[in-house]
Amino acid sequence: MRPPPSLLTRSRKTEEREGAEREGTKRMEKLHEPIDTSSSSSPSPQSSSFASLGAYGRALAETHRRLGRRAASVTTTYEEMSRVRARSGADMTRSLRWPDLVGFGLGGMVGAGVFVATGRAARLYAGPAIVLSYTIAGLCALLSAFCYTEFAVDMPIAGGAFSYLRVTFGEFAAFLTGANLIMEYMFSNAAVARSFTAYLGTAIGVDAAAKWRITIVGLPKGFNQIDLLAVAVIVLISVCICYSTKESSVLNMVLTAIHIAFILFIIVMGFWRGDVRNLTHPANPAESPGGFLPYGVAGVFNGAAMVYLSYIGYDAVSTMAEEVRKPARDIPIGVSGSVALVALLYCLMAVSMSMLVPYDAIDKESPFSAAFRGSDGWGWVSNVIGAGASFGILTSLLVSMLGQARYLCVIGRSSVVPAWLAQVHPKTATPVNASAFLGAFTAVIALLTDLDVLLKLVSIGTLFVFYMVSNAVVYRRYVTVGSTNPWPTISFLLAFSFVSLTFTLIWRFAPAGLAKAVLLGGCTVVAVAVLQVFNSLVPQARKPEHWGVPLMPWIPAVSVFLNVFLLGSLDGPSYVRFGFFSVFAVLVYVLYSVHASHDAEQNGQLTKATERLNHPVGREHGGASGV
Repeated sequence: MRPPPSLLTRSRKTEEREGAEREGTKRMEKLHEPIDTSSSSSPSPQSSSFASLGAYGRALAETHRRLGRRAASVTTTYEEMSRVRARSGADMTRSLRWPDLVGFGLGGMVGAGVFVATGRAARLYAGPAIVLSYTIAGLCALLSAFCYTEFAVDMPIAGGAFSYLRVTFGEFAAFLTGANLIMEYMFSNAAVARSFTAYLGTAIGVDAAAKWRITIVGLPKGFNQIDLLAVAVIVLISVCICYSTKESSVLNMVLTAIHIAFILFIIVMGFWRGDVRNLTHPANPAESPGGFLPYGVAGVFNGAAMVYLSYIGYDAVSTMAEEVRKPARDIPIGVSGSVALVALLYCLMAVSMSMLVPYDAIDKESPFSAAFRGSDGWGWVSNVIGAGASFGILTSLLVSMLGQARYLCVIGRSSVVPAWLAQVHPKTATPVNASAFLGAFTAVIALLTDLDVLLKLVSIGTLFVFYMVSNAVVYRRYVTVGSTNPWPTISFLLAFSFVSLTFTLIWRFAPAGLAKAVLLGGCTVVAVAVLQVFNSLVPQARKPEHWGVPLMPWIPAVSVFLNVFLLGSLDGPSYVRFGFFSVFAVLVYVLYSVHASHDAEQNGQLTKATERLNHPVGREHGGASGV
């Protein structure tokens, strides 16, 4: 007897669904198999834009067409985790667990900067309420960390923000932000290495500039003091991160534990030697306002904008996702846990410092050292602070150099920089070429360039990347390439960014008064209305399989606003430097990167745009989850 047609239909549907699930399972299993290195070779000479001067000239003549094809081209998560990852020639070893990630997060964030930022923010903006500034800044960092975590869990690869932007906004947006981030990493790491010399000198009571730096007569000021100790530190850390990520994690855990012990010692000494009266009474009541909030709520938020930079470093943890054993479990714990612990430490440090010294007597450059140096019999504590800061510098430098190497490695996989930078060594399972290349450049910069010059060169790249990632996580949730109209989401992101920028400009430049309060309130109402309309009218196109940002799109939107607000707090020269770096990055992209990625596409090393739109994983699921 023939079964009813309905049963046959259900049977066929069941078989089709099960077959699709089996195919999906096979694809997911392939992501964790040893990768095939046969596809990781360089482009064949006959398809290379750089085979000869004539070939390069013809490529330049085609620049406008190649830009139109490549600049906005996106990849899928499946492609990033399979074909693109294969270009490294070997796998990175999955050896890290959540304690390693928490250690990297702590080491990357708790550097020497907190010893300076706390004093400046308390003295100039927040007063004793600096603890509230650190709390607000910590919440802001946690919101941005949520956005990073969703991407890192869903696509556990080493590219960090570069890969996240490449699968959402395309190749050019990813390259521009990635290039700015790499340049900022190099300059900031060189600055940190040179500051290690100064802090170590403080710890042992030596004038570092006179004893350990060599002055070269004839070189211009700012480039005439050779710092061999800074170079030695960079070389040693470069060797360590080339050797093994797991051993680097062990070293980081040891150094971070010592650094945290120093910080806890300082906190305990501050509470012990401090006076609660200093939380409300300034040293000079005739000239300085009193109370816990001497500069009001505005001062607290301005202080938060300054100390927020002390939380930068958790983004480097996302670049280690490719080396995590269980990304879906370990990455959320590692990123969020490290931000929460750092926020707690910073708040305790802020309270202890506010109790030690009235806010208007805090030294802006070295608040903790100066507070103890002025106390009879307690000057030795300033040497302890110098030692603790030295360990903090080493851990932050270690984590930053790990992160920058993985950024450059994945940028190399995408063919927009030379592919040899993407190679992972088969024995050490680390990106040796990228680590050595960036280490060498950073060492040369640290050797010659003065700390003041380097600090002026550090741009706004990190905050800009945070802003882009917060936008990208919204775009990816609401837009599926090839099946979803992207313009409602793009319109929302542009409108919300515009309102955020308007709020920031009013906050910074409008004179205090009722009109300013009304304008700020109006911007807030408009922002909430735009958010609510978008949330009501535009459905989500995909749901994260394992971990997603809660309260979508509210949390990423608040993160967008806060990053715009913090960007607005920076000075004009910062934007000039960012513009300079961006112009340099655009020139590199137009003259080299777009042609190299075009060659890779023509040689089958990158998926063609038409294939991306039809890829089942990229179309329906947005990629593989990182389990």
